[in-house]
Amino acid sequence: MKSTTNPHNLCFFTIALLQTLLLSSTTAHLDTPSWSTSIIFATFGRSNYAFDIYTLPIPVPQTQNPTELEFQLTDGHSVNYNGHFPSPSSTSSLLSLSKTPSPPSVHLVYVTERNGSTSVYLDAVYPDGPDRTRKRSILQIPARVQVPLLSDGQIDSKFEVGPISMKDRPSVVGDYLVYVSTHENTGVARTSWAAVYSTELRTGLTRRLTPYGVADFSPAVSPSGVLTAVASSGERGWKGEVEELDTDIYVFRTEDGSGRVKVVEHGGWPSWADESTLYFHRRGDDGWWSVYRAIIVKSWENNVDSVVTQRVTPPGLHAFTPAASVANKSFIAVATRRPSSEFRHIELYDVVSNEFIEITQPVSPQTHHYNPFISPDSTRIGYHRCRGGNNGRECNHLLLENIQSPLPETSLFRIDGSFPSVSPDGNRIAFVKLSGLYAVNRDGSGLRQLYSGTAFSTAWDPIRKGVVYSNVGPSFATESTRVDVISINVDDDDDGESRYKRLTTGGENNAFPSPSPDGKWVVFRSGRSGHKNLYIMDAVEGEKGEMHQLTKGPWTDTMCNWSPNGDWIAFASDRENPGSGSYGLFMIHPNGTGLKKLVQSGSGGRTNHPWFSPNGKNIVFTSDYAAVSAEPISNPHHYQPYGDIFTIRLDGFGITRLTHSSFEDGTPTWGSTFMSPVDVGGPTDGPQCSFDDCHWLGNFLNRGFEIGFGPSVLANAQCGL
Repeated sequence: MKSTTNPHNLCFFTIALLQTLLLSSTTAHLDTPSWSTSIIFATFGRSNYAFDIYTLPIPVPQTQNPTELEFQLTDGHSVNYNGHFPSPSSTSSLLSLSKTPSPPSVHLVYVTERNGSTSVYLDAVYPDGPDRTRKRSILQIPARVQVPLLSDGQIDSKFEVGPISMKDRPSVVGDYLVYVSTHENTGVARTSWAAVYSTELRTGLTRRLTPYGVADFSPAVSPSGVLTAVASSGERGWKGEVEELDTDIYVFRTEDGSGRVKVVEHGGWPSWADESTLYFHRRGDDGWWSVYRAIIVKSWENNVDSVVTQRVTPPGLHAFTPAASVANKSFIAVATRRPSSEFRHIELYDVVSNEFIEITQPVSPQTHHYNPFISPDSTRIGYHRCRGGNNGRECNHLLLENIQSPLPETSLFRIDGSFPSVSPDGNRIAFVKLSGLYAVNRDGSGLRQLYSGTAFSTAWDPIRKGVVYSNVGPSFATESTRVDVISINVDDDDDGESRYKRLTTGGENNAFPSPSPDGKWVVFRSGRSGHKNLYIMDAVEGEKGEMHQLTKGPWTDTMCNWSPNGDWIAFASDRENPGSGSYGLFMIHPNGTGLKKLVQSGSGGRTNHPWFSPNGKNIVFTSDYAAVSAEPISNPHHYQPYGDIFTIRLDGFGITRLTHSSFEDGTPTWGSTFMSPVDVGGPTDGPQCSFDDCHWLGNFLNRGFEIGFGPSVLANAQCGL
């Protein structure tokens, strides 16, 4: 197959010349801002993850305190997850790459989000001394050799944007790294960019193993390295699943992706025990997630009819993300959710005696543990969990986390909150959290609560200094729900109600205010007609002054934003299929003329929260345009794990993907000031590691709310953030 990199590039820059990130052929002509700007967005729950990879011995000695045996493998920088212990056959290549003088205690390949983009790293870890029975944090490790195996988004002068992408599920096989990447555009809206690649570590030569037109997730390489199994959507594509993806298990040759064949219908997260035995998970007809075994009784080239499958773990608990033991086939490792616990734990399952053995519950009973993996000699088990709170040193809490941006002269940040907006002078940021509405200086200082009640959406007045618009009341509610638009004077020293003014008083779900560039008017969404449509009112007097209806119809027009030159109002709407949950991006002139559709993420797609660039030539928004990038069950809870941030020109062309993750990115804003692309610390105003496991595992989430993209107040309340 054709290589997707230039042959002169070495392994550390493998991805740097793979492909442009641009979503269509027109993107090369992207009309980028003429001055430096910043985009800020929210990621549901991400600021509390603080994942690191840990390991415990197998079996855990019963004579010792298990908390003294847990060993932190990764260094506590950013988040680190989805690890892999390389096989002995890969040791020589890894020793050469890491330039270690002697074999380390542990070689670990893993995913990290340091430096503002996901990367695959190799760590060679040397614990301190021969006594490895006592618990160690990373601070007690005197020697660590750390090598990036894949680039993390260096700028490519040929395409003018870096190949920023999500990398996932790495495995080292001899001289090759096999992994998932989202760097290649599918060219089709609402299809996943996730595909499996193989990179030769010594030369950087990279080859796509996934056929074009399909998406592959969760690759697993067989013990011999000859075969790779994946969870694949095949040619069906993504149908909007947010719980169990509609995937099958395919097997192909690791060398070049040839000989691809479906061996299991309905399954995900494959793991090899030997060359003919695969474990995988699926949700059974009884509703329980369980691990299954596939026995390939004939040559692997045969079709699914030649493969025998059987359920391994029993109903009555959820068991998923299996890891098979190559050296000891009597057990597998699984993540479980038991009815008696709110937390995900790692357990061993003896496939001979059909018994579970607890691994992480005795160590950290009130912590979520994810995605186990087993050492080649089956003597150690790895997994990731949050390092903060009661489980180790405190997290380094960030207010703003810098993300590598594919847009020249535009910095990109994730905020610990939602619905951010930047003041006209670029010095302050307003945002929402569960505990209310806040403003903070862009350097993280001067945090101040503006409103203590439930709020969502923020926008600064362009003329009246220090005035912020928001709306108070429950989100994702019906047309008649009491929600009102308010304006707040940030600089008012009074902390009482005199600081804010209600611009609407009827309460018919008035939300998403956005002021006109001259500061005289505010466009907002209201349900006062019985449907959620757009209205324009006086910015100072509110609905008591002049007001008129801008859009009208039996549908939902919402999430509106006024352009900097005053000519356009952008908004999200389901007007083409009211009530379907499918939202497109539209624009209209403030006088009600010129309605046009800008973009929609395919049939049934969702495109929301538009915000104009400061020069008015582009719009940033959130969408499921690139579908999902990983199996949702492998992550903590996300209502909409398909949300990513994009930009588009006002002519509907030049769509550019800004974020690549398996999380829920939403509620973007675009500020006129360039913020230095470095992390900004913030106060720790809540418990560490405060996030939930997938709500749908426990069937305790009442999910009857409006589609919105991005963290809602309701969602934050349910997840304890």
